[in-house]
Amino acid sequence: MTTGIVLLTLLALLVFRIPVAAAMIASATLGFFLLDSLPQFLVYLKTSAFWQFSSYDLSVVPLFILMGQCAARSGLSSSLFRAARVMLGHRHGGVAMASIVGCAGFAAMCGSSLATASTMGRIALPELLENNYDGGFSAATLAIGGTLGILIPPSLVLVIFAIITEANIAKLFIAALVPGIIAMLLYIFVVWLYARRYPLKAPRVAALSFRERRAAALRVFPALLTIFVVIGGLYLGLSTPTEAAALGTLLVCIHFVVSRRFTGISSDVVAIFSDTARASAMIFLILLAADLLSSFLSLAGFPQAITRLVIDSELTPYSILLLSMLLLLVLGCFLDSLSIIVLTMPLLWPALSGLGFGMDSESFQLWFGVLSLILVEMGLITPPVGLNCLIIHRLSDGIALRRIFSATLPFLGMDVVRIAMLLLFPQIVLFLPRLMSH
Repeated sequence: MTTGIVLLTLLALLVFRIPVAAAMIASATLGFFLLDSLPQFLVYLKTSAFWQFSSYDLSVVPLFILMGQCAARSGLSSSLFRAARVMLGHRHGGVAMASIVGCAGFAAMCGSSLATASTMGRIALPELLENNYDGGFSAATLAIGGTLGILIPPSLVLVIFAIITEANIAKLFIAALVPGIIAMLLYIFVVWLYARRYPLKAPRVAALSFRERRAAALRVFPALLTIFVVIGGLYLGLSTPTEAAALGTLLVCIHFVVSRRFTGISSDVVAIFSDTARASAMIFLILLAADLLSSFLSLAGFPQAITRLVIDSELTPYSILLLSMLLLLVLGCFLDSLSIIVLTMPLLWPALSGLGFGMDSESFQLWFGVLSLILVEMGLITPPVGLNCLIIHRLSDGIALRRIFSATLPFLGMDVVRIAMLLLFPQIVLFLPRLMSH
């Protein structure tokens, strides 16, 4: 009864658009009060924040945010798009394809879907519209490209999933790499089909000379070097996630200084570090709130009750998995990805982790983590909220939100195909992490 009141209170607060962290803290506080456990609540507040935020694994969060901030301000995001446009722009739909490739490249230095959509939207959307691409299709392409930021490593949401479920962050990053590349290729395939069907709405642009292509390739070299150092170092076991994040951030900062975009401490350093601090503080506060809510639920015996319910039910493991996936998909229509992970994983993971699905525990952890993020990223482009679509809509200055949502449907179809592939062939996720083990 107490748990039901607390969860209903949480849902009501979220419906009224109370910030997620505040809603979780308020609901958990109510729960401790109803259980007559305020002394435990006060003891928790005394020590939890320190132990939560002193975790070494969490240090990757501000480092990757800082790397993304520097990459955006140093022009690396623009260089990625320009290089892809030079290589693909002469094809029908080529500028849209270049937008997706640019989003994937920036995602590999940023780790945030919303930041990827916002940054690449400012760069690519004006050029798409200038070259007479359909407005709704252009906006949808950038919204779907932004979702790659949540999956292609380094991903901040993957870090949070790993911390909550006690997964290996490096292996989780590598497990998400191939599904992320598959997503990029499937989205490019949608653009190719659209361009064949509507060539006037996705025209080609004039091909550039070899000298211009070489110049574009040279400008993108620092970005490719950073991506290789971060992901290659993790795969080869040469660096931990925190060390890879620190080295990647150092490389991007050096490029920022030598690229002559650095205008001084007052204008650049203060802005970069303040933006990084705000984003990190938001994530840390959500994590603290989630830990507080999880402590209440554990005290109330809710995870154990859910686990017993799952074990005693007559549903097959795959039926339970599909219901969990449906829950993540529905929540994705209303909440941001980080909030969904911190809200659901403390409840879902204990119930699902014992089902096995014919895998060892670590393999299932990696596979379910990647599946969860794909479902959450689908929510970023589905109504009624669709945060990525809202971001591009605000940047588009006139493209109706309805047109953007409708244009995302073919891309969502490719996401369904990708989920089916991972359900049928888990090795797509698992083969690279298993190679790391040898």
